[in-house]
Amino acid sequence: MPELPEVHTTATILNKLLKGLVIRDAWSGYKSVFHKGKSNIKDTAYFESFRKKAKNRKILSVTRRAKNVLINLDSNETILVHMKMTGHLLYGTYKKNPKHKIRNSKQILNSKKGKIEENWGKEAWMPVEDGPLKDPFNRFIRLVFTLSNGKHLVLSDMRKFAKVCLLSTSALFESEDLKDVGPEPLVPAFEFRKFKSRLLKRPSGKIKQVLMDQSIIAGIGNIYSDEMLWLSGIHPLSIVSRIPKIKLRELYKGMITVLKKGINFQGDSTSDYRNPYGERGEFQHKHNAYRRTGKSCSKKDGGMIKRLKVGGRSAHFCPVHQKLFTQSET
Repeated sequence: MPELPEVHTTATILNKLLKGLVIRDAWSGYKSVFHKGKSNIKDTAYFESFRKKAKNRKILSVTRRAKNVLINLDSNETILVHMKMTGHLLYGTYKKNPKHKIRNSKQILNSKKGKIEENWGKEAWMPVEDGPLKDPFNRFIRLVFTLSNGKHLVLSDMRKFAKVCLLSTSALFESEDLKDVGPEPLVPAFEFRKFKSRLLKRPSGKIKQVLMDQSIIAGIGNIYSDEMLWLSGIHPLSIVSRIPKIKLRELYKGMITVLKKGINFQGDSTSDYRNPYGERGEFQHKHNAYRRTGKSCSKKDGGMIKRLKVGGRSAHFCPVHQKLFTQSET
């Protein structure tokens, strides 16, 4: 799932590309009976209303809150896009594919090799330009906005988990999607004191899980929590209230360092994330812990990266320098 650096990268690029453009039309390939009556575009009735309201509206800006991309319109309305597991927004020139055929998930996935087929032939939309947009991970087009400059903003979403809805801009942060989201970790006001107080809202929680709790701090997920815990020398199973203040300070600094590094490298494309140009991020080449099971620790402390499950999610850590805090320090 795209985390803060990936969503920040997406929103920053799209703000430069889309500001001042007008949405001329919208198309959706989402059609799910399970979303009937729900307030997102997977409900066909909702999408028709969404489409009418979005048409001919000017895009004022594209911003981010937590893991959500916010496309702010001149109608005091905002298109919220949560990309979920496999979604990413792309910008370019697209055309409808007359050979498009609806396929099921078994046809989409190559079961023999476990890899996604590199065939655009049966997809609903195709990019006109050659280049990164034709990366096979970019081809699962579920939503298309036609823009006033002749380009398109599209959402590629292989597993169809993404959420898109239209909200009142003035009441945006009181909406069900955003009202319970924790503070942003990279704003100047989020000082160490506030960081500590947020973590201590779950004093008996395991630090890996607490960091990923979006109601505690916004935007941190599996990849970056592993990396900041590795950097600060804290075991992912450590209990929040048992971690010494000096180590929490290291974690606070590590959080800022890792998230900024993720942004500087344009996000992480270990899985299928791509930026709006269809390009991979580079942070996956900078991992010290995430998905490095069995490899030597980069600190050269003799440790080998291990993997364990924490609340149903994988955690990667060095058992040598990442200390487990489950009792009070004496």
